[in-house]
Amino acid sequence: MPFSDKIVWITGASSGIGKALAIELSNQDAKLILSSRKKDDLELVKNACKNSANVKIITLDLENYTNLQSTADEAIAAFGKVDILVNNGGISQRSLVKDTHISVDKRIMDINYLGTIALTKAILPHFIKNKTGHFVVTTSIVGKIGTPLRSSYAASKHALHGFFDSLRTENHQNNIAVTLICPGFVYTNVSKNALTGNGTPQQKMDVATENGIQPERFAKLMAKAIKQRKEEIYISGVKEKFGVYVKRFFPKIFSIMIRKMSVT
Repeated sequence: MPFSDKIVWITGASSGIGKALAIELSNQDAKLILSSRKKDDLELVKNACKNSANVKIITLDLENYTNLQSTADEAIAAFGKVDILVNNGGISQRSLVKDTHISVDKRIMDINYLGTIALTKAILPHFIKNKTGHFVVTTSIVGKIGTPLRSSYAASKHALHGFFDSLRTENHQNNIAVTLICPGFVYTNVSKNALTGNGTPQQKMDVATENGIQPERFAKLMAKAIKQRKEEIYISGVKEKFGVYVKRFFPKIFSIMIRKMSVT
């Protein structure tokens, strides 16, 4: 098994992509550390894994990013080391710029960006000491292109690309890999939990999300990318991938295309 005896720490593991990845890697004999704010949901994921004895649970809140060093130390102690950190935790957004209170912008950046890089910095010395390690980051297609109703979310995901591209370059000599996973639409509760302009959850699923890739299929493709130590990969439908390439090579055309997206 490609992940046999690998110790993988997954944040945002209580549902969606994180849950599906945990089950997939468990089926490939990985030892897992599962984290999120919801301990009861993590217990359900643990029980769904192939060998629950090889699964540890550590609760964390990425928004409380000033206290993550002790959490990283606890994760290292769980199995004696960590081989792969999957930075999957985060929150989305559905609101126009003009309707989004600055406190919502701050909360999204605190969770998606500052929480993620704080946890990364907490585990980085462990990877450097071991001369090996792998950071996997769930960003988004929106980390490459900005779309309506997701300004703060897109900003947080763009920021992750800048940070982790720099980290990869700085730590190449330490055999530390970085894989940026860019999902398109995946059938999860991400849109239900997305923050609106006043900070409350949207509480409904977008049509595109409802028609997205099933998380189990996504997890298999994500696991393959991790195994191959890809630097960046888009796991999405054809339209989302097409948008990335149009933006890259024909930015003016992309601007015209994106204006036609629904903003209601």
